[in-house]
Formats: sequence, C-alpha cells, structure tokens
Amino acid sequence: MDAFDLFRKLGAGAKFDFKRFGKDADRFKQGEMEGEGILWTSSADRKAKGLQKVERDKEKISMKRLKQLHQEKVNRVRAQHRINVHGCDVPDPVCTFSELQSEYGLNPRVLQNLSSAGLTTPTPIQMQAIPLMMHGRELLACAPTGSGKTLAFCLPLLTHLKQPANLGFRALIISPTRELASQTHRELVRLSEGVGFRVHILDKASMAAKKYGPSSNKKYDILVSTPNRLVFLLKQDPPALHLSSVEWLVVDESDKLFEDGRSGFRDQLAAVFQACSGPRVRRALYSATCVPDVEQWCRINLDNLVSVNIGHRNSAVETVEQELLFVGTENGKLLAMRDIIKKGFLPPMLVFVQSIERARELFHELVYEGINVDVIHADRTQQQRDNVISSFRSGDIWVLICTALLARGIDFKGVNLVLNYDFPTSAVEYIHRIGRTGRAGHTGRAVTFFTEDDKPLLRSIANVIKQAGCPVPDYMLGFKKIHSVVVREADCHVIVFDPRHGQNKVCIRICSFDSCNNPAHYA
Repeated sequence: MDAFDLFRKLGAGAKFDFKRFGKDADRFKQGEMEGEGILWTSSADRKAKGLQKVERDKEKISMKRLKQLHQEKVNRVRAQHRINVHGCDVPDPVCTFSELQSEYGLNPRVLQNLSSAGLTTPTPIQMQAIPLMMHGRELLACAPTGSGKTLAFCLPLLTHLKQPANLGFRALIISPTRELASQTHRELVRLSEGVGFRVHILDKASMAAKKYGPSSNKKYDILVSTPNRLVFLLKQDPPALHLSSVEWLVVDESDKLFEDGRSGFRDQLAAVFQACSGPRVRRALYSATCVPDVEQWCRINLDNLVSVNIGHRNSAVETVEQELLFVGTENGKLLAMRDIIKKGFLPPMLVFVQSIERARELFHELVYEGINVDVIHADRTQQQRDNVISSFRSGDIWVLICTALLARGIDFKGVNLVLNYDFPTSAVEYIHRIGRTGRAGHTGRAVTFFTEDDKPLLRSIANVIKQAGCPVPDYMLGFKKIHSVVVREADCHVIVFDPRHGQNKVCIRICSFDSCNNPAHYA
C-alpha cells in the first residue's frame, strides 16, 4: 500500500468542499502532471511504467538470446568444416562469395571473374582466413594441400587495396620457388582482370635491377617474388627496389621459407621483413604444414595474432588413397616402377626422388620404356623448367620425375598418381609430395616405395597415412621413433641425420642408395 492508497482509505466517507478547497485541488492536479513535489502517481501511471520496464528487460533478454543463437550457428559452421581458430575478436566465417561483396565491398568484377573460373563456394580456409584479412588482422593459416590457400590471400589483397594507385608496391607475396611464384602471379592476374591492378613478378634479377628502378616502382601495385631475387635487388647500391609502401606482406609456404641453412630462406626473409618498413604493414603466413619455429616467431612478432587450422595439423588430405609398398632393396624400386608401367596407369603421374643425380638416373632408365617422360630439377634452366611444366599441364608429358622442387604448392590439374620413388625424409615432406594429387576435392592416389633401410623412417609416415583414414599394418606403427639430429658446419649448412648410414656417419646428400662410399658426402 502506497501513500495514495492510504490517503484514499483514511479519507473514505469524507466530503470534499470544492468551494473552499477548489484552488488547492487544482494545484494538486497541476503538480501531479508537472511532478512538482508530488511523491506519488496514479496506479495507471505506475502500471504503464512497470510495463515499460518489462519490455526493456524482454528486449535485453531477446538480444542476448539472439547473440547466443548466432554464436551457436557460427560454431556449427566451424565444426562442420573443421575450422579451428585461436585469437581474440575473430570475425565470423563467410559461406558464400557474395557475402564478400555485401559485407566487405569485394569488387563485383572480381566476383564475376571467380564465377567465370568455376569457383562458386569458398573452401574452409577461405571461409575464415578471408574475413580475418578483410579486417586487417595478422594471421598464421595452416590448411591441407589443394585447399585453396592462394585464393584465400589473393581476394583480401584485391579488396583491401581498393583500386590502383601510383604509390609503389602495396602488397608483396613471397614464394619459395619460381614455379609457385609464377602460379600465384597467374592467379592474381586472372582475378584482377578488368579491375586494373598491376601485378608483377620478378624475372631475372639482373634484368629486374634495370626495370624496377626507384622511379618506376610507383607504376606497380602487387609484387610476387622469391626471396633470393628480391634480396638481390634490395642489396643494390642504391636499392633497386623500395618496399616502404607495402601494406600487406604474404609469406606462402612459410615453414619452408623459415628453414635455416643451404636449402632455407630464413636470412633472406629477415632482410625482406626489414625492408617492409611502412607503419601500416600487416603480415599473413600460409602453409600446408606448420612447424614450431614459425608458430613461435608469429606469437612474438605479429600483432594480435590469429591462428587458423583446417582439420588436424600436419595431416594429409583425405581425398588421396595412400599406399606403402615394400620393394626390398634399391634394385627392387626400378622393378616395381616398371611393373606399374606394365600393368598400365592413368597419367599424368609425378615421381619424386631425393636428389638431382637420382632424377637423372631414373630418367635415363625410363626414357626407353615407350612412355612420354621428362625430368625437372634445379640444375635445369628456367626456360627448360617452364617448358616442362607447360608440357606436363597440356598432357604431352605423362610421367614427370622431379625433386622436392615441385613438392611445394604447385597446382597441377588432375594428377592421378604421385609415386614416392625415394622415401621422404620427414612427414612434412611426405604431406607436401602427395598433396600434388587429390586437389580441390578431386580424388588421387599416392604410392610410396620403401626398403629395409627405410624402416627407421617408416613410423612417422605410417602415422600420417593412418590419420588420413587409410589402412596401415600395425607393425609399422610399432617401430621406434627416430629423432633427426641436426648438425651445423662452419658454413651453416644443415646436415640431417640419416639412420641408414649408422650413428657415426651423417650423409649430407641423404642418398637413397643401399650404401654411400663418397667421402665428400659425410661430415
């Protein structure tokens, strides 16, 4: 009971003299309307205010519930596509390319170019990585081979840069090999057709030093290059290239580029990072496999890092049928290879060997088998390598023998079989090799030869195969785990321990022969 109800009860039956107290009554009504010193209101007013409060509470609960339902939907999408993301304030994944136009302003012409290429639905890595880069976030992205990582960083670059401007290179993409750089360049040119972006790839460094002078830098927007060629230009006096306007630095196959030693690029990568001195530069690192060194560097050096992983880390694609084939000794490899050819196979086929010498030897063995075979490795000229890749893409070459040169990122349409003629030295190398088939949702097959000498290295590969859902004999998983011992010489060349040569010898060349008698190969 409030004061108004109490006054009404106490005054029940009393007569009010309006003639005597009319002025006071009018003043009371006016005060009730204006709130001048009146401490009570009518029951109708109190009921209306109570209803307003209830409505506000309902609205708050409704908004909270809507947010909760939205987050549950986002979590379901990520779980369905096996998207694992770690970081703060992570934007929602996109499920269609059209969302990029409505929410992030993707150029309609770029969307049209996507449709023309037959790309209608984003892959899991594209669903999460593209919104992150659209928001200007620095990230480390790890996704299986053939999952569309190139498109995942190309689309944000074209959207972020908006339109061509004579400001110099505003985006830089680093790739470990010239073949992968050329592939990325083609993808960017295709996507930006009709938009006007000037995408360039560094050709021979000596020629590029004249072409990319300080005054001509401003005619370009996006640069694709390998670290070696880029560092060569940066070390010119004066530097033949300026990267102070770079707003996005993308490192493709980042785990390879962070390797030390003769086969790695860590020193060159450090020089590139230092040259990208602009205050607005942001970095994105992509790879099919993620190693602890890269992850640790990103946590220390990247601002507000977001980590994106698709499926299990360092796992092979499940669209590849994987098989381990015991061939006994080194001579058994050639017999098994000829047996595959004799039984018939569906080309094209990629054959991986461990060294340039091994590639040459196998080529000379197969060139007389009546099949169209060729070889590609680092000792061949760039023109020869380009011609071989072009012939392989067009179907003129059925079997292509290669070293680790092509194990990273190269996208061949419809490779049906990957043959590991020489056993991979690590699970990471194995994942990249077999990733040349089974790309973009297609199925493929991978066969790996192993001998008695390869048994110490077998367990790690067998685990990758089992994780992908392919059958593996139990005895292979029972071998003792072998840890690689890395020894550094004075010239900083990395020497990997090879169990097949015993505990006291380390073969620099990692030969795949039964024995190695070359003293120059050991330390």
